[in-house]
This record gives sequence, C-alpha cells and structure tokens, in this order.
Amino acid sequence: MLELTPDQCRHLRSLAHHLNPVVMIGNNGLTDAVMREIAVNLDAHELIKIRVLGDDREARAQFMQQICADLGAAPVQMLGKLLLIYRPSNTEKPKIMLPKKKKAA
Repeated sequence: MLELTPDQCRHLRSLAHHLNPVVMIGNNGLTDAVMREIAVNLDAHELIKIRVLGDDREARAQFMQQICADLGAAPVQMLGKLLLIYRPSNTEKPKIMLPKKKKAA
C-alpha cells in the first residue's frame, strides 16, 4: 500500500473537491468486476472517488483497505459514503504532481 504525507493528502483532497464518484460499490460488495472498474479508473485518472451504498461504516473502511492493498493505491480520505483513492500512473508523465516529502530534521 502506498503511503502519503499529510501535505500530500491535503493536496489530493483539494484536487478531488470537484470530482464526481466514478465507481459505486453496491450490495454485492467488492466483486471482481468492481475491482476491475476501480483499477481501470485509477489508470485513467490517478485520483478517484468511489461511492459505497449501505450504512455500515466498518464495511466501508474494510473496502478502502482492501482496494488499496490489492491495487497498490493510497487511501486519501473516507468522508461519509465516499472513498477517495489515489494511485500514480505507471506512465512517464503522471497527471498529478504531489508535493515533495519533507526530510526529517
């Protein structure tokens, strides 16, 4: 799983403000088809919002962990029923430039 600094998370949250959810996780949970759709959208956009149906907060947290672990992505934010997930693209030119990690003093 990818690790982000607080500054990087803040930057990604600001970029995601205007985004609409591109994938919905329904009552069937994280099926293979849903995981493929998430992977395709991460490749295309790097930063995506996922809407989770249902009221189970624990289930949403587990979905976030599983998606990030399986796809090598970073959890940015879980806000209500929306998950915000980031994964840099494998191409030479990433779409999103993250702030540099600061060196520890």
